[in-house]
Amino acid sequence: MTIVLPRPTHQCPPAVPCSCAAAPELGVLVDHRRVAPGPRTRLPRPPHALRRHADLIIVGRLVTMDPARPEAEAIAVSDGRIVAVGDLAEVEGVRGPGTEVLELGDQVAYPGFVEPHMHLWASAMQDGWVDCSPLRLNGFDAIVSGLRDAGPTKQGWTLGAGFDPSLLPGEPALTRDILDAAIPDRPALVLNASLHFAYLNSRALEAAGLHEDEPDPAGGTFGRTAGRLDGSLGELPAMARGLGVVPQMSHEELLDAIVAATQRAARRGVTKVHEALTGAILGAAEIDLVHSLSDRLATRVSYAISGAAHERLLATGIEAGAGDDMVRAVSWKLVSDGSNQGRSGFQREDYLGSAHRGHANYTVDELAAHVRLAHDRGWQVMLHANGDAAIGLVLDAYEAGLRGASGLRHRDRIEHCSVPEEADLERMARLGISPSFLMNHLYYWGRAFAENIFGPEKAGRLGPVASAVRHGLRPSFHSDYTVTAIDPLRSVQTAVTRVVRDGDHVLNGHERVPAQQAMRAVTIDAAWQIHADDVLGSLEVGKYADLVVLDADPCLLDPEAIADIGIARTMLQGQVTFSA
Repeated sequence: MTIVLPRPTHQCPPAVPCSCAAAPELGVLVDHRRVAPGPRTRLPRPPHALRRHADLIIVGRLVTMDPARPEAEAIAVSDGRIVAVGDLAEVEGVRGPGTEVLELGDQVAYPGFVEPHMHLWASAMQDGWVDCSPLRLNGFDAIVSGLRDAGPTKQGWTLGAGFDPSLLPGEPALTRDILDAAIPDRPALVLNASLHFAYLNSRALEAAGLHEDEPDPAGGTFGRTAGRLDGSLGELPAMARGLGVVPQMSHEELLDAIVAATQRAARRGVTKVHEALTGAILGAAEIDLVHSLSDRLATRVSYAISGAAHERLLATGIEAGAGDDMVRAVSWKLVSDGSNQGRSGFQREDYLGSAHRGHANYTVDELAAHVRLAHDRGWQVMLHANGDAAIGLVLDAYEAGLRGASGLRHRDRIEHCSVPEEADLERMARLGISPSFLMNHLYYWGRAFAENIFGPEKAGRLGPVASAVRHGLRPSFHSDYTVTAIDPLRSVQTAVTRVVRDGDHVLNGHERVPAQQAMRAVTIDAAWQIHADDVLGSLEVGKYADLVVLDADPCLLDPEAIADIGIARTMLQGQVTFSA
């Protein structure tokens, strides 16, 4: 069956550019060279059988996330797979003279954490840039000072990333004049955390060839104050002018940065990440590159192809499920709206103190056509929806695209699903659609949402885990890295306490869940969402020995201390990828 997809109609008004297209403009940040094509079909899984003796036996308290046997005293591992789970006496039978034994002592082992939505490519391309996030630096002055004190970061430029005015009092603008005062003698460019804006000083504007009378490009804006360029470039068509003159990252630096991102994940107990927009920047090269790194990665990687770039990606022959258990293609991803903290998420009512409610990037018919095309080719669908109007629009699209079938067949998802209403959750359950919550939206931005963006009532709907579970849904938690750091235990604590970062305020305590439920969202339920629960997410015979050893059990600890639990070691197929 051939389906012709309609072109996006861009419902947003001209003054508010949309972000529904792929982002090849970011490709100018890297000097990429061709690599051997990655697999385009599913590779067979090697047969596995217990050899005479186990390679490794782990003894201690093991929380399996298997309802048939929630805890175990020991597991045995052979060739990277679990071959026995149970009491020590049950596992002793596979011990041999060469079997290594790991005694946990007072520590506890869980299945390795699963990160079901993060971004490798955009984050890798910013590797080594100055971190300008208010989550790390205390206040606007500290951010500007950090840029000034960092000195040149690459070939005489100062490059920064992660700036987010919505987390700063008064939402200050990072203007050309401010950057000139801090960095007068070299070009400087800073990216907004949303990747929708860049901020340049005068030297960078000059390098980009931007003059005061420069007309705005289609779909982008050159910010002005009193008719003068203020250094802000809005949306990728405008940002490309600045990015195009930034010193490029080498091919080797890009590969090293991707590996480093998985190493950072391993340090937080993660054994599997799901890259949420592959092919949007470098096209099919991203598919080839990530498969080429299989032997160097510190975590398993699965990925979602960019639906906006589907034509050029499918033309390579890529099929759903291509690859193996180390690197695999799983999903088809589209972005239906923008960012709530950036006030471009599509809402059912206006943002506080404004006369606008964001915008949609696609119509229902356009998204439904993508759902049908993806399903006819076997892909799971991931639709980003931040605003409540976007959630409703996405559910309309799923209902039309599913044609009476259940979304459970492909385990279709709504990404972020930030502020759903009760009726949205009921509808998700009926359609078989599961949410993946950016749980630390609540922790980092909760106060800003309550006081400046939504108001307390709507802000209280952020990440409604308890309501989702009550409706029979299987939510997962993700970081959207680099929007927030990869930190599953912080997400667990947020779901359990719903305490915001800047203060002891609890944002809608009715949505708190027990730690056991929150731990499911970063292990077995996240694995289920990305079609990996047959090989990981719980400690069961036949699954990979992917696990994390913690200094304390999140389910037995004061909830306020969960995020501070130490990661003692992370193991992939029984091999240590991180050790404290």
